[in-house]
This record gives sequence, C-alpha cells and structure tokens, in this order.
Amino acid sequence: MIRIRYRDRMAMRGIFRMRVYRSGKLVETYEDDNLIVDGARAAVAALIAGEGAEKHIAKIAFGTNGSVPTPDDTELESAFVKPLSGVSYPKTGHAKFTWQLLANEANGLKIIEFGLLCKDGTLWARKVREEAIPKASDIAIVGEWIITH
Repeated sequence: MIRIRYRDRMAMRGIFRMRVYRSGKLVETYEDDNLIVDGARAAVAALIAGEGAEKHIAKIAFGTNGSVPTPDDTELESAFVKPLSGVSYPKTGHAKFTWQLLANEANGLKIIEFGLLCKDGTLWARKVREEAIPKASDIAIVGEWIITH
C-alpha cells in the first residue's frame, strides 16, 4: 500500500500596500506584511459553518495607536472607518481589497495604524507603521490589502 502524506495548511497572511499623495503628487509608497488577528480566525470559522452573515471583510480603518500588533488585538484607537473601494481575486487563493482615504476625510488624525474590518466591525488584520502620517486636507492615501493563504 502506498501512503501519501500531505500537509494541509491554510495559513493566512496579508500584504499591505499604500501610496500617499500630497496635493496630487505621489510622496510615498509603502509595502509590508501585516498581522492577521484572532478575530479573522473566528470569522473564518463562522463563515464556513454558515453562520457568518456579516463576517466578510468590508471596511478599512485608520487609527492612532502605534503599539506593536498582537494576535488578540480587537480594535484601532480613535479609528476613522469607511467602506472598502472594491475587491478582486488576482489569482487563486488571493483576495485584493482596494481602499482610499480622500483629502477631505480624517483630517487632523495622526494615522499610524490601519485595520481591515468585517462588515460587523470585527478586526481582521492590523498594520502599524513606524511613522505616523499627519492627515491634512492636502493628503490622500490609496492602497491595496491582499489576503492570501
């Protein structure tokens, strides 16, 4: 008898990308991995059990807490939350969420953390930068957040 052993893994990871514009001119590009928090694992369990009606990723949040992300994070500090711009599936096992923060949104916020949220507000992923972005009316930020497994 031939025995085939597979290692079944569905580890999720995220890639955070953004571009910062000042008065319409690109002033920064940024890309880094992020932390998928425990809320995402609970949301996936609810989704596959058919009980996760509002557990799909639907929002982006911008916050002010610069502490190191941990798996048990549940929210962002002083968060400005808005719907995502869109979602696409660039290849098998990848979901790409697009987002934008317009020049007239979240002004006065010192943005250092970003979060992907489920429709019901559950935090899915969190990213913290080393340096805050002092959001002003001449700043717009656009980006993508790719979740893979």
